[in-house]
Amino acid sequence: MKRTVEEHAERFSEKAAEYDDSNSDEYRACADLVVSYADPGPDDVVADLGAGTGAIALALAPGARRVLARDISEGMMEEGRRKASDARITNVEFAYGEFREPNLTDAVDIVTSNFALHHLSDEEKREAIHAMAATGARRIVLGDVMFFGEPDPTEPFYNPDVDDPATVGTLVEAFTDVGFAVTVAERVHDQVGVLVAVRIGSGDDVPGAE
Repeated sequence: MKRTVEEHAERFSEKAAEYDDSNSDEYRACADLVVSYADPGPDDVVADLGAGTGAIALALAPGARRVLARDISEGMMEEGRRKASDARITNVEFAYGEFREPNLTDAVDIVTSNFALHHLSDEEKREAIHAMAATGARRIVLGDVMFFGEPDPTEPFYNPDVDDPATVGTLVEAFTDVGFAVTVAERVHDQVGVLVAVRIGSGDDVPGAE
């Protein structure tokens, strides 16, 4: 991570009010795909990590039993809570949580995240994916900045001062290492995509856990 958790939280809180209006078409395309692939049922609990203002969490809420929206920015979560209240959505809980320590109080069936994991270094991403797997979820859906090839410096979808995207291969390897198979790798752009990872086996054990 190129900045501290606190610095990232402050940066996002400062732009929380206009965040939804500033997102790119690629971000919105990824969000739609994450929601579609997550596809929770009425008994499912979803953990949405790096939830921001709740684009994913609120879209999933009508189909899920409960959505645990976790973020490090109180300003972003306040926007999410306001949107939930306006829409009379009552089954989404916004609370502080980091990727590697998501602060989840319930058993989880599905984990989602959109345009947030790329702030971590590759090693931190592996730790975060290990934490996602350790929730017991059967499916993880990740939309993010990720490299399908060599990034084009004239058309970046990331800020090298604060972001650290991984290659698709690095992310697939991280999921494989914790007992998941990546069943979908959907390219939205050379630097943007969605991965769907499905647990292999019962979910009782996560490879690499103590």
